[in-house]
Amino acid sequence: MKKILPYIAGIIYSSIFGFSFLFTKEGLELIQPFHLLAFRFSIAAILLTLLLLFKIIKIDFRNKKIGLLLTLSLVQPCLYFIFETIGIYMTTSSEAGMIIALIPVSVTILASFLLKEKPGVLQVLSILVSVSGVFFITIMQDSVEHQGKILGILCLLAAVLMASIYNILSRKLSIWYKPVEITYAMMWTGAIFFNALALLSYKGDFSFYLAPLSNTKVLISILYLGILSSVSAFFLMNYTLSKIEAAPAAVFAYFSTIVSILAGVLIRGENFYWYQFIGAVLIIIGVWGTNFFGRKKREKIIKKELSL
Repeated sequence: MKKILPYIAGIIYSSIFGFSFLFTKEGLELIQPFHLLAFRFSIAAILLTLLLLFKIIKIDFRNKKIGLLLTLSLVQPCLYFIFETIGIYMTTSSEAGMIIALIPVSVTILASFLLKEKPGVLQVLSILVSVSGVFFITIMQDSVEHQGKILGILCLLAAVLMASIYNILSRKLSIWYKPVEITYAMMWTGAIFFNALALLSYKGDFSFYLAPLSNTKVLISILYLGILSSVSAFFLMNYTLSKIEAAPAAVFAYFSTIVSILAGVLIRGENFYWYQFIGAVLIIIGVWGTNFFGRKKREKIIKKELSL
């Protein structure tokens, strides 16, 4: 049973991430983007603080690089979720899941410039396959009905870039901070940032600010996003990664993409055109290749270093 539990946890957290696009889309039908994000991160920050008070988690920021942590927190969640939420608002939850799946590809590209981690030939080809999938979907969105979606896709691509910068920064911060400490700082930064934006939009009127909480649909969306997607999935993901190797764990990222597509089509009744299917297949194949050949390259480097 102990061997199966990490895989069960992996399926659960990847499903939670996959459904998060659907719940974001549902919430955005009734509430403004910054308002939704304000509630989401407030709930996540409060929950983590309760876990800290009951000593379920441990946080220690003493004698650590706070400036770099704040920079990371502004990139993710602040900038990332601005682009992602607007992108989801302008597209469909299934399309958002496909585009966000490009994060590993973007990380590889960014790392080649910033960290001098040069990708191999097969990795480059895999990157091109994923990018071609995005271009194919974008080019096919050529009707008047889909004009707004192109801007939405560009916002989602900007979110992918922010997530990649976050990934690079988190590698550096992992020297000083535990994952839960980074998450704690991110949730509180997001709560303060988005609450400030939401309150400014309502000119500080708390009656308008709190009004959406009386709507059951909004409440379900923010509870799902705040508790399950922002906190619970994080702990499940860390548990999975601590128990199984990175290679099989990477499969759950693809499962998350599939869940987001199926949730959008089957639950929300979103249209899923033939060109989106082709684009999704190209993106998933490209992401798989980027991860797989990148891992093979690292294994060769490690074997070479050990033989010296």
